[in-house]
Amino acid sequence: MKIHHLKLINFRNYNKLEIDFDNYNIIYGNNGEGKTNIVESIYVLALTKSFRGSNDKVLIMNNKDFTRIEGKVEDRYTDDYKIIIKENGKKVKINDTSISKLSDYISKIRVVLFNPDDLRIIKDTPSTRRKNLNLDISQFNNSYLKNLNNYNKVLKQRNMYLKSMYFNSNKSSDYLDVLTDNLIDYGIKIYKSRKEFIDLINDNISELYKNITGVDGLIINYISDFNDLSKEDVKSKYLNIREKDIMFGKTTIGIHHDDIIFKFGDKVIKDYGSEGQQKNAVIAYKFAVLRLFKKKLGSYPIFILDDLFSELDKSKIDNILDIINDGVQTFITTTEIDKVNKHIVDKSKLFEVIDGKIREVNKNEGRV
Repeated sequence: MKIHHLKLINFRNYNKLEIDFDNYNIIYGNNGEGKTNIVESIYVLALTKSFRGSNDKVLIMNNKDFTRIEGKVEDRYTDDYKIIIKENGKKVKINDTSISKLSDYISKIRVVLFNPDDLRIIKDTPSTRRKNLNLDISQFNNSYLKNLNNYNKVLKQRNMYLKSMYFNSNKSSDYLDVLTDNLIDYGIKIYKSRKEFIDLINDNISELYKNITGVDGLIINYISDFNDLSKEDVKSKYLNIREKDIMFGKTTIGIHHDDIIFKFGDKVIKDYGSEGQQKNAVIAYKFAVLRLFKKKLGSYPIFILDDLFSELDKSKIDNILDIINDGVQTFITTTEIDKVNKHIVDKSKLFEVIDGKIREVNKNEGRV
């Protein structure tokens, strides 16, 4: 999968921009100039929201009432994608045909991103890790996102009914049983998708971490209330905690409590790993996701390495760049182009960003 052409209107600090990309693309310049805005726009075009966790409104240039991102993207065929964001919502189109549900659009353009903030996958709360897991799985499994949306709807209904049962002790449990059955059905589907995903990641992540650091043994543990249980076993668990759920007015078990833990043997990286080890573990995870896309869908996604080189020594950077497959369209943003391997620079299209203006750099200029 490759994006050949990108057009921005009123996006962040870019009033109007059109740019053509190659297989390898390096975008460099000082901090605050707009490098990350370029790769952010590709991410938004693919997944309809920013990886910065921003409100959609901040994507719109100051004093404008909309932003538009357009891209010519090749997978088996080349298609034109468009997302228009206004203060009151967003619309997406493929080849000028409007797509009414965002869930039917997401997964059409596939992208894997590494950004320094991704350390939150290890450091932050289980909800952050679930959010990342949901994003990755939904890109190659469209039904997963639909199951997740349905699960969350039923979960909300069940929680509301539990509260009403607490305050109205004569409420029937029949409707609760129906909601619980629906929740379990969607939950089991989501659990199976997550387990398959983590199992496939674990087939690759240790080798990839060793390629970067020389150290073996990285694994991810998947923790779930549904862990290898039959539907009947899961139903028994819900029955056993029914009174507790009614008392608390919420569903206290389920896949909405799932977590993943990065470990070396019995050592949890969050507790025992250095900042560098954590960063390299996340990067190894991202490369494992790349391989998984290739295995499941037959093609690699677009790969974005945003500010990869901060806080990593040059030997680790070289090892990371050596893993990149020529079949993967790659975007690298950096303030230090001299840290990029010369063989990567030589086969890359170079873009320099100064004062919010981007230009393609002729390699004969002597800038790199």
